[in-house]
Amino acid sequence: MKMHWTGHSRRGHNMAMLWLSSICASMACAAPVHAGEVSNVEIRANQVVLHFNDAIEGASSFVLSGPDRIAIDIKGATARSDALVQQGLFRTVRMAQFDSDTARIVLDLDRPAMVSGGSFSEDGRSLTLSVKELGSSELTGVLSAPRQSFVPPAGFRAEPPPRRYSVRIPLPKPSKAPPLPRIEGPKDDGRPLVVIDAGHGGHDPGAISPHDGTRESKVTLQIARAIRDELLKTGRVRVALTRDSDTFLVLQERYGIARRLGADLFISVHADAAASQTARGATIYTLSEVASDREAARLAARENKADILNGVNLADAPSDVSSILIDLTQRETMNLSADFARLLRREGDAKMNFRTDSHRFASLMVLKAPDVPSVLLETGYVSNADDIALLNSASYRKRIGESVSQAVTVFFARKLASR
Repeated sequence: MKMHWTGHSRRGHNMAMLWLSSICASMACAAPVHAGEVSNVEIRANQVVLHFNDAIEGASSFVLSGPDRIAIDIKGATARSDALVQQGLFRTVRMAQFDSDTARIVLDLDRPAMVSGGSFSEDGRSLTLSVKELGSSELTGVLSAPRQSFVPPAGFRAEPPPRRYSVRIPLPKPSKAPPLPRIEGPKDDGRPLVVIDAGHGGHDPGAISPHDGTRESKVTLQIARAIRDELLKTGRVRVALTRDSDTFLVLQERYGIARRLGADLFISVHADAAASQTARGATIYTLSEVASDREAARLAARENKADILNGVNLADAPSDVSSILIDLTQRETMNLSADFARLLRREGDAKMNFRTDSHRFASLMVLKAPDVPSVLLETGYVSNADDIALLNSASYRKRIGESVSQAVTVFFARKLASR
């Protein structure tokens, strides 16, 4: 026996509304947000077949007693109308909108029964449910059992509507810029200032070695200190660390410290991880708006997650003038950064384990100070057993410091000679 619904006439609509009023006390009668429609309910001897005119999210069934009935919820569907059937186990069949996104079908029973199984058709447009009569001893367990759920084929499953909500979050007062670090070295303010940035820190440990659990934030701080010590030995430059403890700095604060101090060179120290544990060796990155290869692009994406770029404040300069000044300054800065990268590769060739393609370009946030030559030194891979053994060695960290110190000495000597 089949039940079919056709378009509503005014009289049919009024009758449906009279029937719905009897169940609206327990069902929310809101208009659906989006839905496929339950277009047909087909009753067979021990089966109920539900037909849909469009994709739905899913269905579930559960058993009620006093009186005995089976409820079937169709998520992501509209209820088209009500109907009455008298056959077999089913005294009546009712359907209405349970909430804005769920149609509910209620099967009133002559005796206890449950849905024993069900499956969707291949096209997802119909759901066949098998109904099994229950003995009185079985009813108690079934009433307390969880719902049975039925999921349409993935290609015909409707996505749930986006939830609209609002959240109120009290915002704290803007915090002041972090205090500037101590500058070490000669008291002569005319000596070049090198700012060394130990990557990550605090709640951001960076990469973690799968071999011994070494955190990138720890090893970068150790290397930054080793570089500082070697630079101070020369007596030719002043040095500052963006952090000298396990603290967190957002990316703008890192190169922002260099700019506020009037740095002549900025070196950000990192120790990356790679998907392959065979990857090893040091790499030097300088700024490029287009990454030179896929690995550089991946690194840029990972490092840039910490924060966003605020741009450069040129006070009252017109926007077109600002753009030109920034562009000219940054082009010169990028050239100087590339010069230092080549020097570091040359001076460190005998002391550091560099990759073959050791100079790369990436759009890394910490390199974006437009007026401070900047490099990011990936000292090795914590994911490689040999590299992490070197990075954890004080003697190898000293060799890194010596290489950077020699490159810095040559870099500033060339700048002085070119004046």
